[in-house]
Amino acid sequence: MYSTTKSNSFIADRLNEYADILEQQQANRFRVEAYRRAASSIVNLDRDLADVYQQGGSKALTQLETIGTGIASSIGELLQTGRWSRLDRLRGALDPLKVFQTVPGIGSELAARIHDRLGVDTLEQLEAAAHDGRLRKVAGIGKKREQMIKAGLAALLSRAPKAINRNASAGPAVELLLDVDEEYRKQSALGHLPTITPRRFNPNQRPWLPILHTTRGVWHFTALFSNSARAHELHRTDDWVVIYFYDDNHDEGQHTVVTETRGPLKGLRIVRGREAECNDVYRSTSEAGVRRIAS
Repeated sequence: MYSTTKSNSFIADRLNEYADILEQQQANRFRVEAYRRAASSIVNLDRDLADVYQQGGSKALTQLETIGTGIASSIGELLQTGRWSRLDRLRGALDPLKVFQTVPGIGSELAARIHDRLGVDTLEQLEAAAHDGRLRKVAGIGKKREQMIKAGLAALLSRAPKAINRNASAGPAVELLLDVDEEYRKQSALGHLPTITPRRFNPNQRPWLPILHTTRGVWHFTALFSNSARAHELHRTDDWVVIYFYDDNHDEGQHTVVTETRGPLKGLRIVRGREAECNDVYRSTSEAGVRRIAS
């Protein structure tokens, strides 16, 4: 447990920083304000958040004013580890390949294969993949290595065992993700999207990365081309699209959409980690060619 007499100000500072970066990315102003309101209420709280969380977990945090389930989950991560993976991603400071190599049994080549095959970026996402069977689909991972990785993740994440969401499809349907991906690439190609200044791989600090904010039903989406080290290394910065999503409770997640390079879906846009669902979508619709791009 992250422990400090200044835990409230620490948490509030991180929430405000997150809101500032969202604002720079021209995110929905109501979302930005939700994080700022939560930060403000935490600063004025007459109790230590660490004590509240220790006594009642995330559920106790949601009883506080302006804190919903999504923000409570983020606060819990900060209190448990002193870090916040979503903020790290927005800062551009999180290199998933290096993070994965902190897990026993994962070297540089395997870390790259995991990232490329599953599209996961955090230890939490890797843990879910290890428990729902997706990790076993990565070349080089057998039963023994899978068990080693699970044990390593349990130690690194330092938390009590809990039920893991085994539904790899939790979140928006793949049809929605593919639709957002298509809109993003079309609008980007036409030059209709605002651009932001990424902190990584941008020595001249120029605004070049197009960004899309859009809504589908209850889901709010932000889409950007991947600016990761791996995307640059493989020259996929104009192909890999990272889609962040959240609902009205600020429960968040992300997926990466890419052009498949092998198998029956070759040449089609697919959501990494959800290939089977994409296959079903393409088999059941005559619009598959819409998302096929030239090899």
